[in-house]
Amino acid sequence: MSEHLMVALGNVFDPVNFLFLAVGVAAGIIVGALPGLTATMALALLVPFTFTMEPGMALMVLGGVYVGAIYGGCIAAILINTPGTPSAIATTFDGYPLTKKGKAEHALVTAAFSSGIGGIFGAIVLLLLTPLLAEVALKFGPPEYFWLAVFGLTIIATLSTGSMLKGLMGGAFGVLLSTIGIAPIGGDMRFTFGFHQLQAGVELIVALIGFFCIPEVLLMVERKFNRYGSVTYKPQKGVAKSVILELLRKPVLLLRSSVIGCFVGIVPGAGGNIAALVSYNEAVRFAKNKSKFGTGTIDGVAAAEAANNSEVGGSLVPLLSLGIPGAAPAAVILGALMLQGLRPGPELFSVFGGITYTFLISLIFANVVMFVLGFYGSRHIARLINLSPNLLAPMIVFLTVIGSFAIRNNMLDVSIMVFFGLVGYLTKKMGFHPGPICLGLILGPILENGLVQSMLLGKATGSMFHVFFTRPISMVLIVLSLVSVTLPAIASLRAWNQERKGGVSTA
Repeated sequence: MSEHLMVALGNVFDPVNFLFLAVGVAAGIIVGALPGLTATMALALLVPFTFTMEPGMALMVLGGVYVGAIYGGCIAAILINTPGTPSAIATTFDGYPLTKKGKAEHALVTAAFSSGIGGIFGAIVLLLLTPLLAEVALKFGPPEYFWLAVFGLTIIATLSTGSMLKGLMGGAFGVLLSTIGIAPIGGDMRFTFGFHQLQAGVELIVALIGFFCIPEVLLMVERKFNRYGSVTYKPQKGVAKSVILELLRKPVLLLRSSVIGCFVGIVPGAGGNIAALVSYNEAVRFAKNKSKFGTGTIDGVAAAEAANNSEVGGSLVPLLSLGIPGAAPAAVILGALMLQGLRPGPELFSVFGGITYTFLISLIFANVVMFVLGFYGSRHIARLINLSPNLLAPMIVFLTVIGSFAIRNNMLDVSIMVFFGLVGYLTKKMGFHPGPICLGLILGPILENGLVQSMLLGKATGSMFHVFFTRPISMVLIVLSLVSVTLPAIASLRAWNQERKGGVSTA
């Protein structure tokens, strides 16, 4: 291993290779910051161009784009409440409220620093603990996936900052949307309404663009006609230093978020969106003052960004060890590996050790480059919010249309995006948050597949109870789900009792 590391360090610090790595990170940040253009899309477009490169350089560029795009999604999420990538959904919860308070720089510096910490942590875990963590991922079967999805849905209790009932209704609506198309098991056609394009289901990115982008554009136009001034941003001296010092005083928050992101990334199919949402949920749960979340706090931004960037390293653990991508962008990297003649598994670390460790170490330095670009470029990128709504609104709409169409080259996706955008706008007016809806849409397929496959296992073994409730990992997830449901209820009950006591004492 030591000889492979020496070769890898030499490859990474080769001036040409390092330049390509930096260019890949910068390109990824730009792509991630543009609503509708995802890390998966950027990697898919780039793979054919890397075929003529040396394998080590090709993987470095792809890794740089992956790292940069996941971070870049937070920029639009913070500035205009539009997640550039699905991983940045949780960042909008506190990032945009900070912008509305005039603290866009605080949020952007927090995102850059937390993303760097989480990304480096995930890359180091990937480098040192790949075989051990791959064994944990191997133990996940259908029951574990089912309970993982149930645990994810309990996060609705945290996302429902207003009415719990509205949050549950939004989550149920999201799960219902996820059932559109051909059933994964059984092949039944569901809710396609005669459109053959819907047989593959609702494209997640299209739905996310619709629910998060279009409502914000309509609200932006609405504020303009009501003569509410647009949010302005002015760089303030000393903000970056004060924010970083404040974050350094919260090592538990950063470490917990990084660990959560890395673990969620290891579970195939989970992705950075779930990692960020789970991390945000845990940040709220362990916070002394829970009411500050959702109103604009750097803790919420730090929790989301540290998790979704550490998920990058985690998603590559099962990919390199087992050939199972932990997330959609990792699946594209799997295709790039196969194009280069590299087969995931033990021989990747023995026969092709120099190339593999070059890729692993380059991820660490890609996160360093990402932090530098994000830290020094955030104040310039933040000036985008000073654009007039006359320019910004059409620009966002143009990008959403292009992004929705480019995913499957399907105009119906654009129509679906607009429909979901109008639904999102109306439901937002009625007090529904888009977070629970999107969470239900993300977790619906995992929930359905896990449930149906587990029931088939139960019928085959003759005991449903044994399949669902006796497996060790399932039991841990059940306990976590119960805790996740009961803690917000207890907190709400305590708050109600305190208000009641306060009202009695005032009387």
